[in-house]
Amino acid sequence: MPLDTEVLGRRGEIATALRRLIAADSVIEDAVGLKPYETDALTAYQQPPLVVALPSNTAEVSAVLSYCHANGVKVVPRGAGTSLSGGALGLADGVTVGLSKLNRILKIDYENRVVVAQPGVTNLAISHAVAERGFYYAPDPSSQIACTIGGNVAENSGGVHCLKYGMTTNNILGLEMVLITGEVIRLGGAHLDAGGYDLLGLMTGSEGLLGIVTEVTVRILPKPSHVRAMLLGFSSCEAGGECVARVIGAGIIPAGMEMMDHLSTNASEDFIHAGYPRDVEALLIVELDGPESEVAETIARIRAIAEGCGAIYASESNSDEERLRFWAGRKAAFPALGSISPDYYCMDGTIPRRRLPEVMKRIAELSDRYGLRVANVFHAGDGNLHPLILYDANRPGELDMAEAFGDEILKLCVEVGGVLTGEHGVGVEKRDLMGAMFNQADLDQQMRVKCAFDPKHLLNPGKVFPELKRCAELGRVHVHRGQVRFPELPRF
Repeated sequence: MPLDTEVLGRRGEIATALRRLIAADSVIEDAVGLKPYETDALTAYQQPPLVVALPSNTAEVSAVLSYCHANGVKVVPRGAGTSLSGGALGLADGVTVGLSKLNRILKIDYENRVVVAQPGVTNLAISHAVAERGFYYAPDPSSQIACTIGGNVAENSGGVHCLKYGMTTNNILGLEMVLITGEVIRLGGAHLDAGGYDLLGLMTGSEGLLGIVTEVTVRILPKPSHVRAMLLGFSSCEAGGECVARVIGAGIIPAGMEMMDHLSTNASEDFIHAGYPRDVEALLIVELDGPESEVAETIARIRAIAEGCGAIYASESNSDEERLRFWAGRKAAFPALGSISPDYYCMDGTIPRRRLPEVMKRIAELSDRYGLRVANVFHAGDGNLHPLILYDANRPGELDMAEAFGDEILKLCVEVGGVLTGEHGVGVEKRDLMGAMFNQADLDQQMRVKCAFDPKHLLNPGKVFPELKRCAELGRVHVHRGQVRFPELPRF
């Protein structure tokens, strides 16, 4: 997007105005202070924002957005900055609004099994807050120790247990949001379903393009009575993928089902010592929960399926400590791979489970063609792939090659009937690939939704859509003499 030079020239004025709306030390404009906000976890893209504003409550978020809307200033919402798609990448002519100070759990309601939290509360903190009563929050991204619930809503995050318990969208019941005009709205609540349009579903995964979340009502669940995990090793990724397809095809839905290839398994074992076998090409981690007899029977069924797929290793956890150690290796896989490669590019695409063996084979072929190693760590149960392309940014051309390799993986996901993203979002990373999945009519319709909430394109512009269009080009709602067409239709 072209820089707004007029806004750039008003940088000092904008910072001064923001200091009248929120605490003076909550507005950052010096180069050193802006440095932490120049990138999210997709560090290949970097851009310091014009100014950073750190509001402390909903009223201050509203005041900041109202000012930016009235003065034509772009806004980038930011949680913990753990996004892997550049969704929180700053704008040189925009204000980054960080939500880190909205970090309180407002209410724990065990009777209705909900927690109300501000967006800066970390994912894991919700489970910790209700653990003493035997409850937890199910979605568990690998970054759950750092990522925030507001960011989880923006990206519709998942995690290792999303196979059985669903993504963020399946585990939230209500939102408080601030629109670009400063208007505060509430969607849903502590009840199961709200009437009318599913605006809650629309906002979940909207990547900060429609509003800023200031409060989230989440569903909490009682911890299952029995939980056990299995490690299953195979001589090839194709055999591991076949086992996944057969388990799901048999009607078995584990609590979690993850796969790691030889490279990632050994890196994690060196890093965390989880007890993984080192001589397997693919390792499945399968978790079962529920009544003890059901768990035992399901483990036996899965072991038989794995043996039918040529498993060369099988073991089960005999204690909760051992089960958690199995998962510790998986959750540490990304930092572990950072210890064997200067840089890596983490992809995020989703495919039909039955195509796993084919896709694993084709990714290996692409790895040979590009001459770059790839480590596969992914949510096998729901087909959400996370290939990590290993490269060295200090070698000329390797970043470009890694990005081209990644583009081919994502196009492959779409080709086999999948989608560009499972939980990391589109951001800037996949923005220019949207045409591989959607035609122009699809993109225009999505843009009309954006225009309904943000007609000036001030909220997180330059993300998701490969080409912004003026709302007038897409057809505004026409009002004649105070009347819209078809007034009997419900509107929002």
